Amino acid sequence: MSLQVADRGQTLRGDVFGGLTAAVVALPLSLAFGVASGLGAIAGLYGAAGVGMLGALFGGSRTQISGPTAPLSVAMSVVFVDYAGEDLSKALAIVALAGLIQVLMGALRLGSFVAYTPYSVVSGFTSAVGLIIILVQMLPLLGTEVALGGALRSLRSWPEAIIGTDPSALALSAVTLAICIFWPARLKRLLPPSVAALVIGTAVGVLWLKDAPVIGEVPTGLPDLALPEIPWGDLGAALPAGITIALLGSINSLLTAMVADSMTRQTHDPNRELMGMGAANVVMSLIGGVPGAGATSCTVANVRAGGRSRLSGVICAGILAALVLGLGRYVESIPHAVLAGILVKIGFDIIDWRYLSRIHRIQRDSLVVLLLTLGLAVVSDLVVAVAVGLIAAAMTSARQIESLELQTVVSTPLLDMTFLSNPDPSDSDDGSDDGAGANDGEDGFDLESDDPFAARCGLLSLRGSFTVASSIKLFGTMSTDIAGHEVVIFDFSDTVYVDDSAALVIGQLIDAALDEDTQVIVMSLSGPTKETLTLLDSLKNVPPDHFVGGLDEARGIASRLLR
Repeated sequence: MSLQVADRGQTLRGDVFGGLTAAVVALPLSLAFGVASGLGAIAGLYGAAGVGMLGALFGGSRTQISGPTAPLSVAMSVVFVDYAGEDLSKALAIVALAGLIQVLMGALRLGSFVAYTPYSVVSGFTSAVGLIIILVQMLPLLGTEVALGGALRSLRSWPEAIIGTDPSALALSAVTLAICIFWPARLKRLLPPSVAALVIGTAVGVLWLKDAPVIGEVPTGLPDLALPEIPWGDLGAALPAGITIALLGSINSLLTAMVADSMTRQTHDPNRELMGMGAANVVMSLIGGVPGAGATSCTVANVRAGGRSRLSGVICAGILAALVLGLGRYVESIPHAVLAGILVKIGFDIIDWRYLSRIHRIQRDSLVVLLLTLGLAVVSDLVVAVAVGLIAAAMTSARQIESLELQTVVSTPLLDMTFLSNPDPSDSDDGSDDGAGANDGEDGFDLESDDPFAARCGLLSLRGSFTVASSIKLFGTMSTDIAGHEVVIFDFSDTVYVDDSAALVIGQLIDAALDEDTQVIVMSLSGPTKETLTLLDSLKNVPPDHFVGGLDEARGIASRLLR
């Protein structure tokens, strides 16, 4: 009993320290992501407190800390400018739509499928987010306002920003970056580099470099509730943006939950995680907060500090919520250059250097998907990049699957002298040993008159699985082998799975063979393969007596057909 009490006390202590540590890490990040999203610093705090609390209570991971993240802040800035026309109500309506999509994905139990997103797409997107953050934050780094709407819009503003560089802002950015990069390792446990950079940078800005632009007036207190609306005419344009935010948030949350599981040896519920995050993002659309997902850096800080239950997430969100109610006067003095310096370091760390450093070893198809996703994210937007990246990845995967599936199609010409002759007297009709069974044509082959090297029968073995990936070439590959025989045996003994597309192709092959007066025998058809082919009427033209269980039965029918 005393051991249980001690364990509970230790768990409680770990959760308290984990929540406090995660809150310290989340504070500067939520402010920076709020500004980067275009919704404002207070929106970032609303997101950190609201998404963090709802995620801790209703999410699928017990140790994950949720809140605004770099991918969602970048995506939100694009949505706010390009899809919502800087209309806050419309942007928040897209957030609500994304949240509903996430809830639907969780209800349909699609959580496990989100993890199947190819790594080339995830890496390209992640690296693009880091690069976009750096390109966009270079403007406040130099003392100019952020040009929302993507990397290209920021790049076009670079010349003017460089000419009008604010020395105070540049100096603050340099100080902030230096602290983030060179903060002593022994002090990281006491004070994370981002927090140290925020405190020291702000102090330098308040005491000495007072000319640098600051956040300015920030509302405090509880947020006002507002119901976002999307006109029916704009729903078509809003849907792709909502789907993208939903997918990004889902991937972000589930990958972070996997990181937490690897550290704690716990197991998260992916479908509950999607539903919890979706509901949280719907609430964010009502209070004007930045949409959120699993925050990897905060989650790692929580676990390392001892957090092992949902209480740590609740404590983290509660601290941030308390700060929201009275933090406004302190937030107002934070220079934009300090937040920009923190974000530039975050952007650099987000870039997938581990994968990019091995770019010369990456398979060509994966490299194309990676570069396509990264390039489109920078020159276009994240919505288009993710959609095209997923399509390109699906196409390259289909091509690889096609090659693997076609390799399992084995066409074997059956020589008449070995397949049709009957050397075993016991298999003859009367069991006599007079040799008549092998030469009188009863078995479809005559040693004296027929060509011993002819192969009037062919065995077409379909081994493994066959899907839409190989269905097109399946017809061309198999029809060529069918054309050279008078009887073709379709062997399904090693067939594991056939989808609808492949089943219809098999039906077309059988019909084409029958049209050319090639007889068809179906062997060893059973299980799900039989069910699929039967439901789609792929075998409707095969005579009922041409279905056999093994090769001996097929030999008998082939002999009769050739006679």
